[in-house]
Amino acid sequence: MNMTMRADLERWRHEGQPIARIRVSVARGSTPREAGTFMLVTPTAQTGTIGGGDLEWNGIQAARDLLAHGGSPVDLPVSLGGHSGQCCGGEVVLTLDVPDAGALDGIMTALECEHHRQPLLLLFGAGHVGRALAHVLAPLPLRLAWCDSRPDEFGAVIPPGVEVHDDGNWERLVATAPPGSGALVLTQSHALDSLIVASILERGDFRYVGLIGSHTKRRRFEAGFRQIGLPEERIATMICPIGDRGVRDKRPPVIAALVAAEIITHFLHPACRDGEGDGVTRPDE
Repeated sequence: MNMTMRADLERWRHEGQPIARIRVSVARGSTPREAGTFMLVTPTAQTGTIGGGDLEWNGIQAARDLLAHGGSPVDLPVSLGGHSGQCCGGEVVLTLDVPDAGALDGIMTALECEHHRQPLLLLFGAGHVGRALAHVLAPLPLRLAWCDSRPDEFGAVIPPGVEVHDDGNWERLVATAPPGSGALVLTQSHALDSLIVASILERGDFRYVGLIGSHTKRRRFEAGFRQIGLPEERIATMICPIGDRGVRDKRPPVIAALVAAEIITHFLHPACRDGEGDGVTRPDE
């Protein structure tokens, strides 16, 4: 989301659009988003979200009034129950302002820094499923590096924030990835898939290693990895098939949606997968 917001902000500034910011400055109890969350609004567009529902709708209208009539920053206390149209039960304070050029520079820098602090996910393969995955994964809170040796396969539109590596140099990406990175391997070649996965498993410090394919492909790869001396505990960390939730639908967008869910639970929030995470209050939209 942050790189999409940064791209929107950069475009709006180039167009000379007036921009307001809506920030959750205080959050108490059960709320759709946490304190510090913000979104940006122009007279006709918006980027980001503070949680949806009447909370966001009313905040947007107030921000556009601020853009239209000017004035100092405004604090709007909101109780999320009863007359508010939402039943989260908590309380928030929305702070609305119109950032000057320096503040907008700071927002852009902060969004860029936040992006670079996010975990790295390597996506190997730009075929039908790879393209669908790139577009589904790009908005998630991760850095996505997309690698294929076929430049024409990436498609006409690259999602904001995605790093494209069209030289096919997968060895460099694997070698330089920080510990705790993740990888999705779905190239056009089973032999190349095997080389990439073996290289990652040899490192032994990736948080997630996903390989497209069937259970038969998994067994074949496991046998090959044993032959080159990879220990069983590392082989066991490989997830194949990816996105296996019992849905027998092989259309690329469906596969991408299932794999995105897996990335969230196995890579971004592994504690929740293991039953250690707390429940999350969803936006009331």
